Amino acid sequence: MKLIRHGAPGDEKPGLVDAKGGLRDLSGMARDIAGPALSPESLARLKLIDPERLPLLPPDTRLGPCVGGTRNVVAIGLNYADHAAETGAPIPSEPIVFNKAPSSLCGPNDTVILPKGSSCTDWEVELAVVIGRPASYVHANEALDYVAGACICNDVSERDWQMNRGPTWTKGKSAPTFGPLGPWLVTLDEVGDLKSLAMSLDVNGERRQTGSTATMIFDVPQIVAYCSHFMLLEPGDVITTGTPPGVGLGMNPPTYLKEGDEMVLRIAKLGEQRQKVVAFDAWTAKAAAGA
Repeated sequence: MKLIRHGAPGDEKPGLVDAKGGLRDLSGMARDIAGPALSPESLARLKLIDPERLPLLPPDTRLGPCVGGTRNVVAIGLNYADHAAETGAPIPSEPIVFNKAPSSLCGPNDTVILPKGSSCTDWEVELAVVIGRPASYVHANEALDYVAGACICNDVSERDWQMNRGPTWTKGKSAPTFGPLGPWLVTLDEVGDLKSLAMSLDVNGERRQTGSTATMIFDVPQIVAYCSHFMLLEPGDVITTGTPPGVGLGMNPPTYLKEGDEMVLRIAKLGEQRQKVVAFDAWTAKAAAGA
């Protein structure tokens, strides 16, 4: 299944994608794509629903982040061998774990806002997974049993804040709109092998990132198991698993996002995201005008 959340920010409703790519409303069948709805039992019930019987949504319906009620966004740094090489960093011996604020999550096609005072905002296409049931001290060979599905995350990053404002990466990762998520949450039976997914990111029509999950240093089961030994992973938690090479930080000279840029992210079987970039002042002026 491909599950979606649709509607105005903060008031999203559940939905799914039918076999023809149409968006269908699930609000008569589920409260949200969140919490208990992510359990294996709940997902099994949703799979029995005939999408053709659900209301069809307009194709231009806004999509929100594909999971709701997220309390914890865990991120993994330097998890692609070729990305570590472009940054000059050594291959980590254990996963590098940090957090993004849950308030950074937004819809897959929402505007990305350059934070006030930002000068080094960067892009990162990433495979993310969503936890479906509580996970604590799980083993890697059973870790996928705790995963509801996979999706695309753009781990937008303010590099100056990340690298030069103290040792905590979270400061450069957590601004509002720094976590576009979706377009849909794809259940693992439909994704197939998480170790061979092609990934790409374009900025203004120019390819910046090309990669594959095949070059991940720690794969998804290893990451889920590892994180579960340091924290309780709960339904709706998001783990975003690192980025392939081609980030702005790795360019010569480093190149960062500016107002008017457009990013397009793709991961095989997980769909496409598209975001316009707007400056903080322009966004606040538009919000004040009620636009």
